[in-house]
Amino acid sequence: MKIIVVGAAGAIGQAACAELAPRHDIVTAGRSSGDIRVDLADAGSIAAMYEAAGPVDAVVCAAGEVEFGRLADMTGEKYLFGLKNKVLTQINLVLAGQDLVTDGGSFTLTSGILDRDPIRVGSGSATANGALAGFVKAAAIDMPRGLRINVVSPGLLEVSAQRYGAIFPGHDPVSSRRVGLAYAKCIEGAATGQMLPVD
Repeated sequence: MKIIVVGAAGAIGQAACAELAPRHDIVTAGRSSGDIRVDLADAGSIAAMYEAAGPVDAVVCAAGEVEFGRLADMTGEKYLFGLKNKVLTQINLVLAGQDLVTDGGSFTLTSGILDRDPIRVGSGSATANGALAGFVKAAAIDMPRGLRINVVSPGLLEVSAQRYGAIFPGHDPVSSRRVGLAYAKCIEGAATGQMLPVD
């Protein structure tokens, strides 16, 4: 299969690519690196990415940003930042690609553990993650041409534990290989409308 991986340079994107590349043709995309440059906040940039890639069988998005902060310091604008930059960006990727991905192809989005296993300062991320799970569940029943859609929800990756572990007390970091396998399951398997946790 030919697969676009958006956010391929990040830890999660690298895990997906490492698992999928031996069996598939991977096209990497990102804001500042990759085979194709794409700004997910810009609909025109997303359209240009799909045009540059040509026909694809699957799309992976491992990109997104949220605000972290204690509830007392959060604002509506900070929640909106996550909804725009982690949720709406991935939704726009699906909307723009639903007529371009080949029949029976798939979209695999990325959320995270914090709506299932929250931490202090993580309500912004938890809100975005929950929204993605809801979108995928509902979108799956409305997808055209046999297309499938799922979302991978990884815990703290081992490769990121040194940088972020202090704000994830008691969390058991997960291997990049297990995260990569979740993307393979979404793309090579038959599931749709599912949130796949990697805890």
